[in-house]
Amino acid sequence: MQVPAPELAEFYSWPQGWWLRAMMLHTLDGAYFGPDGGSKSLSNPRDRDVMLEVRQMADVVLVGAATIRAERYKPMLTNAVVAIVSPSLDLPWEEPLFGKSTHVPIVFTHSAAICEKNNSDAFALAMQMQEHNKVALVHLDDPAVDSLAYLREKGHQRIVCEGGPRLLEALFPYVDELDLTTAPFLVGTKPVSVHEGRAQDRAQELTAQLTNWDLAQWWTEDSYTYAKYLRQK
Repeated sequence: MQVPAPELAEFYSWPQGWWLRAMMLHTLDGAYFGPDGGSKSLSNPRDRDVMLEVRQMADVVLVGAATIRAERYKPMLTNAVVAIVSPSLDLPWEEPLFGKSTHVPIVFTHSAAICEKNNSDAFALAMQMQEHNKVALVHLDDPAVDSLAYLREKGHQRIVCEGGPRLLEALFPYVDELDLTTAPFLVGTKPVSVHEGRAQDRAQELTAQLTNWDLAQWWTEDSYTYAKYLRQK
């Protein structure tokens, strides 16, 4: 069934007030990355148009450090501020994202004492970048979740989280809207979980709960499916 493409500006318009929108691109088997180790090999021009449309009217583009390293973000030349969650401060500081974006990027990380103790070299480099006004470091107890309160206090309202999957999973309890692009591929890489690679208490893992979402709108083009889900209130 082919559902015609809408006007992107209308389909991805923002409501009034605080709104946290998550954007995900995955394959038919749930993979978030392709043979290139990132999402570019899964994307297509229309999917990139969608991302640009959402960014154009956003206040903040929130993204995890692993995605920044994998995707090598170009300078953010929209009105949106790019905000990065990076507890380790392991970032590609040489990229023009830092220094050539319209606004100075924000990096949410752990407290200065923890960063200096655990990642002294990375912390020193990040401090140098801040001294040269190429980044603004924000130290938080929980860099992912606490970033939302920080952004809200600063007056930002339209927040789009572009991943990666671990950051999205941490923020899912607070997401109002999920824009999900499904690419017509099977790539054989397993979905990434926030629990992966960590020794987790089994009882803690079982505390996860299902949340209900409504399929508000969707459309298809070139075998890609673009869907908008809204959290049930």
